[in-house]
Amino acid sequence: MQALKGKMVIGQSGGPTAVINQSLVGAVLAARGQENITGILGARHGIQGIMDENFIDLTTQSAEQLEQVAGTPAAALGSVRLKPGKEECERVFEVFKKQGVRYFFYIGGNDSAETAHIIAEMAIEANYDFRTVHIPKTIDNDLRVTDHCPGFASAARFVALAFMGDDRDNRALSGIKINVVMGRHAGFLTAASALARQNEGDGPHLIYLPERVFDVASFKQDVRDAVAKYGRCVVAASEGIADADGNPIASTGERDSHGNIQLSGTGALGDCLSAHVKDAFSGEKVRVRADTFGYLQRSYPTIISEIDAGEARRVGEFAVNHAVTGTENGSVAIRRLSSDPYESECFITPLSTVAREATEMKGEYINEAGNDVTQAWIDYVAPLVGDLPKMGNL
Repeated sequence: MQALKGKMVIGQSGGPTAVINQSLVGAVLAARGQENITGILGARHGIQGIMDENFIDLTTQSAEQLEQVAGTPAAALGSVRLKPGKEECERVFEVFKKQGVRYFFYIGGNDSAETAHIIAEMAIEANYDFRTVHIPKTIDNDLRVTDHCPGFASAARFVALAFMGDDRDNRALSGIKINVVMGRHAGFLTAASALARQNEGDGPHLIYLPERVFDVASFKQDVRDAVAKYGRCVVAASEGIADADGNPIASTGERDSHGNIQLSGTGALGDCLSAHVKDAFSGEKVRVRADTFGYLQRSYPTIISEIDAGEARRVGEFAVNHAVTGTENGSVAIRRLSSDPYESECFITPLSTVAREATEMKGEYINEAGNDVTQAWIDYVAPLVGDLPKMGNL
């Protein structure tokens, strides 16, 4: 079979991460070494940029400039939340044919994998010979098949460090502190707060994840029990916690183009949980505060996990090398080979196994009461996040 020859387009989609540009640069530098890739086009704002023919020539950027971009958080090409329909896909292929594009790489989460899958299927229908590879990215860590997702470990490190500091603040003045962490249907990021604990009594004392039904009465009692035991309480709550009927405890009610309910960008859940705590301590003098971490978790510089940055670079490189030497479309996934010392490898899984559907925390990672995590979770996440600073005590 004759090797596919032509230009490539690469785009970034969905929520940015601290290491998404490592994947971009890994793919670009790998492509420069492939003679079958005759041009490298970066799509501004993902699929929208393709339709608008809004490209940046990535063959002209110096290696030094690219490396600087690789170490910079957030999507250097700009991102987008757009689910293309038939009309949009037809426009995409129009542009691909016009530009001589034979390779398409899309960096993103499960919605982006779905977009890549739609485009791959339409290419087959249109008898247009080209290769599509999805490059994984999401701080939610909810892609199927892969052991974990590039972008997650750095965000998890942010969460762990934030709780370490916030717990010390709470210890100094006591009271009840609630921190709302990103996590629509999967609690991976919120669960990372458990890494803040170094000694008995360290917070967070309670962790609530969307994988378990959130019961207000149980929550109130949990907080009262923690205060009775520790004289204070630090709570980690996923933004997506919901009641027994699946209704979010708090949301804006708005939806994006993929149909996802908007949960971030508001302090509504923190305010709601604070009100429940005050009600639980009705008549008693209690100090209650709440913060919503929001977008801060996604693209914070200086806290990047070394493992995360390295794997994000590798999945970009692997995607390009697979596309040029292989014959199948797919999504890059990570397989953990060992945790101590940590080792991993990349492999390709069909787009259909990653597109649209997401995964959740395993049952073995959550305690029976549904208000904390287990040691199995710590064993899973700690190698990805890396060493954390040691807190001192008098």
